[in-house]
Amino acid sequence: MTIKDTAEEWRITASATPFAGKKTSVRTDDVEMPDGSVARRDYQVHPGSVAVVALDDLGRVLVIRQYRHPVRRKLWEIPAGLLDVPGENPLHAAQRELYEEAHVKAEDWRVLADVYTTPGGSDEAVRVFLARDLSEAEGKRFEVAEEEADMELRRVPLDELVRGVLAGELQNNCLVVGVLSLIAAQQGDGLDALRPAEAPWPARPFEA
Repeated sequence: MTIKDTAEEWRITASATPFAGKKTSVRTDDVEMPDGSVARRDYQVHPGSVAVVALDDLGRVLVIRQYRHPVRRKLWEIPAGLLDVPGENPLHAAQRELYEEAHVKAEDWRVLADVYTTPGGSDEAVRVFLARDLSEAEGKRFEVAEEEADMELRRVPLDELVRGVLAGELQNNCLVVGVLSLIAAQQGDGLDALRPAEAPWPARPFEA
């Protein structure tokens, strides 16, 4: 049996936006349930994100360590960032984030996984890319600020990251999804069988 997620939208009887921030907002919807009752659901409205598993020729993954205030932790993560413009091509956003956070470019791009980070409380969708054939980016390094000014950059062997995930020592969701998807792809049909970088993404439609 093949299982897959399907699109569906239950009737909304009322909707409000009690908070609107710079990049995200909070929406309150009254949703009609299958039994006819109405339940109120509060959730974050998010533009969507991209993340990059950048794999070098030595089998190491590029990771960054960054302070995340909501969880009061410095987390090891893979390069990631928001889709800045509605309808933005996620590949272009991923290439931008890899350049800005690591000053690296890649020649080979594939889609590793598409995920909803917290579907019970947010509509954030993330596309996780695999980037290979890495090299130093040309030009001036991107000028960082705020939390990014304190970032640490490292290349770590993939098996070490997997060990850290399974030990509960690495908890960033994009890193967890990315490295475990990479291992699964390597042990399955191989990395060249992954979806192309421009594969459709129904959660965040874009123009190629």
